Amino acid sequence: MRRERVGYGVGLAAAVLFGASAPASKGLLDHVGPQMLAGLLYLGAFLAVAPVAWLGRNRREARLRRSDAPSLAGLVVSGGIVAPVLLMFGLERVSGLAGSLLLNLEGPFTLLVGVFALREYLSGRSWVGAATVFVASAALTAQASTGSGDAVGYVLIGGACLGWAIDNNLTQRLSVRDPFQIVAVKTGVAALVNVGLALARSESVDAVAPLAIALLVGAFAYGVSILLDAYALRMLGAARESAMFATAPFAGALLAIPLLGDSWSGLEVGAAVVMAVGVVLLIGDEHSHRHAHEAMEHDHRHVHDEHHQHEHPPGVDPTEPHSHPHEHEPLVHAHPHVSDVHHRHPHTE
Repeated sequence: MRRERVGYGVGLAAAVLFGASAPASKGLLDHVGPQMLAGLLYLGAFLAVAPVAWLGRNRREARLRRSDAPSLAGLVVSGGIVAPVLLMFGLERVSGLAGSLLLNLEGPFTLLVGVFALREYLSGRSWVGAATVFVASAALTAQASTGSGDAVGYVLIGGACLGWAIDNNLTQRLSVRDPFQIVAVKTGVAALVNVGLALARSESVDAVAPLAIALLVGAFAYGVSILLDAYALRMLGAARESAMFATAPFAGALLAIPLLGDSWSGLEVGAAVVMAVGVVLLIGDEHSHRHAHEAMEHDHRHVHDEHHQHEHPPGVDPTEPHSHPHEHEPLVHAHPHVSDVHHRHPHTE
């Protein structure tokens, strides 16, 4: 349970940092082209994370392998290239506050992909929580007729959320690997591709100050946030991580008021309240039952808890935590758990 509490805290910190990116990016779009800004945000993230990634062995983490290439390529394309560009173009067409709130769609999309593609389990309470967020997000699209944005902008932001949902689930599949290494590869490739495409489209930055601010925002709102989110995905699974990350738009919407001079409409206040109810329902869900672990072999950072009872071959440093290829014997027991890499099992209730 302590691991879950830490996971929720880490996920919340990641959400708050990412939530700040929407209003900050909205302001920067007056000085930087949308695809260039997406590239600069990831460049800032890469510069913040990459130096530490090279120390991965000292943190006793499992390194990326060649077999991880398909999942890594998928998360880079969906979450590092497509999603941020869609978000920047979407923010050009809607208010910073509405754009921030619409990022709530990332949570339910992540949940749905996790449940149907990765067989994660959710109770009826969690399904109700996800549905409330969907309903509130759909209500926000009604603002297209009020003049504060247009339907195309909302669809673009929704597409960005779907891209990040795919990214989240692919990252969760790789969560046994070194998060610093995963984030460094993702942000580095995303920065290179988006900056390159932006230059080919003749996009530019009109001053040094916006360039510096974009890199700084990227370092924290993308780099540190993505890193913390990778750890939350490891500890909670993709579906429950999405509940914590659903708080990100609230932070962005609040910051949009002082940063952009936006104001809350009655519809936005109502949508925020409904979304908050959905998040509470998701976070408050607990899951415990008797379950079976099948035999498996893999490599990840671990300590010798009830799930990790094994001998060490010659040459393995026994100091915990550590990482090395190891086998899991079949095990049947009951305890509170989430759908992490060790708890993907069928449910009969």
